[in-house]
Amino acid sequence: MDDRPTLTDLAIQHQTDKWGSHYYTPHYEHHFKHLRDEPINLLEIGVGGYQDPHAGGNSLRMWRDFFPRGQIYGIDICDKSPHDDDRIKTFQGSQVDARFLSQVAEEIGRIDIVVDDGSHVNWHVVKTFEILYPLLSENGIYAIEDLQTSYFHDFGGHSFNLKRVKTAMNYFKHLTDSLNFMECDNPFYRPTYFNEHTIAMHFYHSMVFIQKGANREQSNYGRIREIRHAARPLDVLKAGVKWLWAWKRLI
Repeated sequence: MDDRPTLTDLAIQHQTDKWGSHYYTPHYEHHFKHLRDEPINLLEIGVGGYQDPHAGGNSLRMWRDFFPRGQIYGIDICDKSPHDDDRIKTFQGSQVDARFLSQVAEEIGRIDIVVDDGSHVNWHVVKTFEILYPLLSENGIYAIEDLQTSYFHDFGGHSFNLKRVKTAMNYFKHLTDSLNFMECDNPFYRPTYFNEHTIAMHFYHSMVFIQKGANREQSNYGRIREIRHAARPLDVLKAGVKWLWAWKRLI
């Protein structure tokens, strides 16, 4: 039995809003607990504290204590270097700057977990995911918080037209089709990077986890089609008559 503090305990200790204002920590622990003692690299977007360089950093310290062998990295539009220590390092830059994010990924070397707790602006969330997901390690996990802004107009969301494609929530709902791209019976369909490298998606209140991996499970539709085409019409008719006779005996 693991008697170490839970992630919720650590969130309370470090006064991060991942518990209390939100209830994210049980979901994080569920998806991250198998990595707790691994030498992972975690990148969190959004350090907190706005312009004050000494404010924020609560969740970075929470992650540091939850992953005793992990290296924790943070990105913020403001300077947050006062939070750096032997296992925490921050970078200053925009979460939608592809060049900056590529440089961060190159310096880290391997990113096992991404947590987007940044601006929460819908197009920022989508753009950041499209840049960073291909840079995530082969079996990495990408988590996004505060998807409630998909319904907030000030963040580019919409509360009336819930099918609006440009919201982050709708973007990730659409990506669930990536899990089943092998089933597409369309000779003109060309799989995307996300199709071939996404094996699971988990939605919770205002958050989503995307599990990266090689999505190679083949469709069984070809076998079904072979069986269907191989059946002789008379055999199909006989089977239908037998089924109808059995059904009549039950009523």
